[in-house]
Formats: sequence, C-alpha cells, structure tokens
Amino acid sequence: MGNSDGAKAPALVQSVDRAISVLELLAHKGAAGITEIAAELNVHKSTVSRLVSVLEARGLVEQQGERGKFSIGFGVVRLAGAATGQLDLAQLGTPVCESLADTLGETVNIAVLDGSVAINISQGRGGAAVAAQNWIGKRTPLHATSSGKVLLAFMAEPERERLITEGTTAYTANTVTQPGRLRTLLQNVIEDGYATSFEELEVGLHAVAVPVRGQQNDVVAAISASGPGYRLSHDRIQWIVDELRHGAAELSTQLGYIRS
Repeated sequence: MGNSDGAKAPALVQSVDRAISVLELLAHKGAAGITEIAAELNVHKSTVSRLVSVLEARGLVEQQGERGKFSIGFGVVRLAGAATGQLDLAQLGTPVCESLADTLGETVNIAVLDGSVAINISQGRGGAAVAAQNWIGKRTPLHATSSGKVLLAFMAEPERERLITEGTTAYTANTVTQPGRLRTLLQNVIEDGYATSFEELEVGLHAVAVPVRGQQNDVVAAISASGPGYRLSHDRIQWIVDELRHGAAELSTQLGYIRS
C-alpha cells in the first residue's frame, strides 16, 4: 500500500504542475485550444484534454462556444478576489490596529471568518501589552471569543444555527456552550453592536469586539481589544467599545462601506 502511494505521488505532483502551467498559459495568451496548449507544454493532447476537463469542472477554465478555445474561468477570478480581499483587509487594518492599540494601551486584533473558526489577520500592540502574545494567523473558536461572537452573530442564520447545534467546547468555566444561552447572547451582540469575552477562552483574559462592514453592508471582520482582566475591566468596556467603533468605521469606509 505504501509503495503504491509512493508511486502515485510524483505523478500527482506532475499533474498539478501541468494544470498550473495550463492556467498560466491561458492567462498569458487569453485563449487557446487543446492542440495549441499541448504543443506549448510539449505533452500529449489526451493529457491536456483530461487536465482541461478537470479545470473546467472546477470553473477555473471555460470553453468559448462549442469546440472553441479555452480561457480563464470565473473560478480563478473568485479565488483571486477572495485572496485580494483578505490581503487588502490585513494591509488596511494594520495601521488602524496600531493606532487603536496606542490609544487603548491594549492588544488590538482584526479577525475574519475561516470556516467554523475565526482567524486573526492584523494586530497592534499597545504600550501596556508588552507581554502580549502574537495572535496573527491563530485560529480561535467563535463562541468563546469576542471577535468570534461578532462573526457568529452576523452570519447567515442557517449557518449560525448549524454551528450552534453542532456542539461547542468549554475552554474555561465561563465558556457559554448551551445552545439556548448562546442564541440569547448572540442576539444581544446584534442589538448592542459589540461582543465581550470575560475569561471564556483563557482564565484571566478579557476581550471586546465590534463588527467591520464591507461594501455590501455585510460584516466582513471583527476588530477587538484584549488584555488581562485586571486592566481590561468591566468599567472600561464602554470607552473601549467607543474607540473600537471609531476604528471599525474608518476601516469599513476604506473597504467601501457607505452608511445608509
């Protein structure tokens, strides 16, 4: 079994490499037929036909009319748009995070939805957050973090309900795991416009987050401030929320959001 898998690996890598070469060729030429692609890549037409068939099924290439040439499909544009959107958000968000971190004196992060978790893509550290850990690239549970709750609260209801009923993990004694309580909590997030996490992910860690909106008025990210409970106290929450909202409004405007 192991030898068979080992033998397949080089062939699979070669197929992936050829598929990428097909996409690069079409990107360069604009459009090309099977015969032309095969000649350019120096491979058999049947090989190109199989590769193009798979790419077409995935929407990465499309045929221009019956028996016509092939060109880059919308699937590539969709993937590129998603990647560019996150890169733009991270780049635009970094100075916002750093400015807020200076004002608040706490660690400020921007997180986006990544399947059923949140992933942090930008961070700024305030003067009081010298020992704060680097959250960039870390995936965190939706139900136990302030950013995650924002993303969970504003997602489409069927998906939100699926995630709630699938079961949630308790990270501390304060983590809300009961579906009924979580639904109520998320409704409060929608009404209040912010979410908190008081020792729900880690003992001693407090956080508060607000939504960031995109061009379509949808919530595309959450911006949060986090720190030790003794410093990020309940009494400071409203002031922190107000500052986070200013930063979120600035970032949302840069992303094309127009307040109605």
